[in-house]
Amino acid sequence: MTIQLKFTPEIQQALNYERYHHPHPLVQRRMETLWLKSHALPHALIAQLAGMSENAMREHFRLYQEGGIDKLKETHFYQPESELQAHAPTLEAHFREQPPATVKEAQDEIEQLTGVRRCETQVRQFLLRLGMRCRKVGMIPSKADPQAQATYLEETLEPRLAEAQAGKRAVFFVDAAHFVLAPFLGFLWCFTRVFIPAPAGRQRFNVLGALNAITHELVTVTNAAYINAESVCELLRKLAALNLGVPITVFLDNARYQKCVAVFTLAKSLNIELCHLPTYSPNLNLIERLWKFVKKLTITLSSPFLMGGK
Repeated sequence: MTIQLKFTPEIQQALNYERYHHPHPLVQRRMETLWLKSHALPHALIAQLAGMSENAMREHFRLYQEGGIDKLKETHFYQPESELQAHAPTLEAHFREQPPATVKEAQDEIEQLTGVRRCETQVRQFLLRLGMRCRKVGMIPSKADPQAQATYLEETLEPRLAEAQAGKRAVFFVDAAHFVLAPFLGFLWCFTRVFIPAPAGRQRFNVLGALNAITHELVTVTNAAYINAESVCELLRKLAALNLGVPITVFLDNARYQKCVAVFTLAKSLNIELCHLPTYSPNLNLIERLWKFVKKLTITLSSPFLMGGK
């Protein structure tokens, strides 16, 4: 039976465009078939040129006959839904409360909760679809007081930061970092174990830093001995010597050498406000992020040195 189809010049132009530019290969083949049909070619030749059976070709003609070019663009593929998907809300709530350590553990828990057993690859894909990822567990001080931190943030820290942003105050975050003078040891593909020169003992390079919350300028006091009250006093003198022309506030932790008479007396004479953070609150000290970045940068820069075997 001959299938009678009508093609206007506009439709032919659209077919010619879509057979090259449509993103789906199946739709491109359909457009190619109808474009050949629009040129009144024999069906046997159309099937040969399009590289398909005549039955498949006629199916394309039928789609066009039913709904034109828009019908040719429709794609309906069978996508079987995982049996686990029906249990997704329950499993998500369970894993939010009790995150599994391994895919194997998740596999066992899923079977216990749903009775559905899947291989580890399928379980891993299911966890990814839930939005889960294998992430390193973080640590916060167990003795931290969230309410005290929130109150301090609202009543002490944020008002002074607002003044600093307005240019009416300089705010610095102070903390010490202690760097061990030793190489970062990595792994190498080698025939025998590689040894590199390293200093003996655990000699440290100490840095007491004050980070400007707005400009991110860093003022430091360094030594290879100890950080003590005199180190803090030296840092306060350096801050005062900046002659910023606005009041200075220093946020620092509760280390004993930072809460002593010598430090309090000097800060008062220099007109520097000392604000001690709540106990166990490193998350409120901006300079902690700098030390984390420095540590990461040091490891990154060590890698070429180690890999070069120097």
